[in-house]
Amino acid sequence: MIIRFLGTGAADWKGVPESFPGYRYFSSALIDGTLLIDPGPDVFASAERYGIDLSGIKFIINTHSHGDHFSRETLDRLTSAGAVFIPLKEGGFASLCNHKVLALKGNHGTCPDCVHFLIGSGDRVLYYALDGAWLLYEEVEAIKNARALVATTPASANAQGNNPTSSSGPRKPVDMIVLDATIGDVPGDYRIFEHNNLNMDREIRQTLLPYIDRFVISHMALTLHRPHNELSEAMAAEGFTTACDGMTLEI
Repeated sequence: MIIRFLGTGAADWKGVPESFPGYRYFSSALIDGTLLIDPGPDVFASAERYGIDLSGIKFIINTHSHGDHFSRETLDRLTSAGAVFIPLKEGGFASLCNHKVLALKGNHGTCPDCVHFLIGSGDRVLYYALDGAWLLYEEVEAIKNARALVATTPASANAQGNNPTSSSGPRKPVDMIVLDATIGDVPGDYRIFEHNNLNMDREIRQTLLPYIDRFVISHMALTLHRPHNELSEAMAAEGFTTACDGMTLEI
């Protein structure tokens, strides 16, 4: 499974010139070139800047309706080109060609319908958890049982014959999670009730390390974070990958 980050920024990047050092587009991701998570207003600008081909998109799913994650204009352009929008709500499930997708309620109070996505392809499993604060109990239970819920082949084998074990031993239920990291290390910020700060991400990683192999942070606010290179270096030392626009990760 290949994850391409079209954008990794939070809503406060709106209006910032694209020439700004370390510029981030609004958060969105393309899975295996065919499944788009969040048709936000920056999708086409990001694709042009980073040379990302959008012509293979077959399906579109959306975490929530906030304007940095959903644009009717973007959606219309993509569906006019043949993509299909799959409106998944809490508990919704879809089998989309090579991907199985389960929607789980996200902890994002200003948008009660927000969902996170458990995505399986072959024996690879991704959990995409933007936007949101602490993971809810139901999310954690789904993570523990992720392979039974969405994996399309057993963890013991896959069509490519890849090694089904991680570097640390038997395959964990989830290969990668993308976590909200809106707030950074700013103490006392009111947004912790619907977004994570880095201490929250650290606690989530420490608790869920037996169940998740790789931890990625995204959705960084301009006003609440240090420059990307500094953030990336610091978080790598703590076991996190810090996503940036145009980044490609494979699991």
